[in-house]
Amino acid sequence: MLSPEILIVDDTSLNLDVLASLLSAYRLRVAADGATALRMAQQEPPDLILLDVLMPGLDGFEVCRRLQADPRTCEIPVIFITALGDHENETVGFQVGGVDYITKPFNPMVVRARVQTHLELKAVWDALRDENARLESRVEARTAQLQAVLDRLRESAIDTVLRLGLAAEYKDDQTGRHVLRMAHYAVAVARQLGWNAADLDRLFHAALMHDIGKLALPDSILQKAGPLNAEEWAIVKRHPLVGARILSGSDSEIIQLAEIVALTHHEKWDGSGYPRGLKGEDIPLVGRIVAICDVFDALTVRRPYKLAFPLDEAYAILRQSSGSHFDPAVVHAFFAAESEVLRAHHEYGDDSPERPLPPAVVTARVAHPSAAHLLALDAADDTAP
Repeated sequence: MLSPEILIVDDTSLNLDVLASLLSAYRLRVAADGATALRMAQQEPPDLILLDVLMPGLDGFEVCRRLQADPRTCEIPVIFITALGDHENETVGFQVGGVDYITKPFNPMVVRARVQTHLELKAVWDALRDENARLESRVEARTAQLQAVLDRLRESAIDTVLRLGLAAEYKDDQTGRHVLRMAHYAVAVARQLGWNAADLDRLFHAALMHDIGKLALPDSILQKAGPLNAEEWAIVKRHPLVGARILSGSDSEIIQLAEIVALTHHEKWDGSGYPRGLKGEDIPLVGRIVAICDVFDALTVRRPYKLAFPLDEAYAILRQSSGSHFDPAVVHAFFAAESEVLRAHHEYGDDSPERPLPPAVVTARVAHPSAAHLLALDAADDTAP
């Protein structure tokens, strides 16, 4: 193991020779002026600096100030060596960052003792710093591991709830693609409203859970071929409250947003929606966004009991409902996002060569909407075929 290295700075060669002789047990470097000493210390920091005070050019106090101001050299202990033994100069030396004073003429025992003491202190300090760095590294690594576990738990919890949302959708949509289209539509609209990337990501996942409350609805109601009676309709209207209860109490931002979506996506701009009859901007914006996306998808996607509405008819319904069912600003954003909405509509659509429409449905529309249609068009079911 190498011995500690000391940089001796003095403009008098005799002093350099004397100190070099006294400290021959250590690795030594010497500098005859302050500027050279600064450069040497910055290029290869020593373990200790013995620094003369009175030198031409930069004096020892100024050299020490600059050493202390430089992150590369600020931890090097500096012992001043000087013939100035008054208290005033000692005070200045400590103020600028020196750790000790050795006065001339040199006392060999004092020089060796003070140098050894400060080298030992430096060694202890370096060991503590290194150990602290190792501990911090271990803590950071452990924290990262714990965070990864928490992230996996959160992802698992979110994944479970998302699957519940899909399960709810499968009760009356055997493809489950409705929620995928819905999520993409909602993101497209929110992007037009200026949402940032992080919020759009949360919205995408939250929108997938908008109808999770359907899990509480009896299949006999969801799959009923004819119109719902008053009692059945009252049961249907409970699903936003049920969905919000399923999602409540989570510390996940996504689940918290999904709770708001589930509760408010059947509210209407004019206050005629449910479950709380909220009106205007009292309806959270995310609920207003998902509302128009939900209705658009219900209008434009075929089901075994109906053909899809042509786009121009669906668009006309949305425009006519601006200011009553929908927030006019959200309607404007929806049509501004039309190209992105249509890409998602086609990419995640249910119509495909592998799943053609039955001939009977191609030639005629059925007389009554189903409960699934009503869930999306609850205020506009008079538009249903």
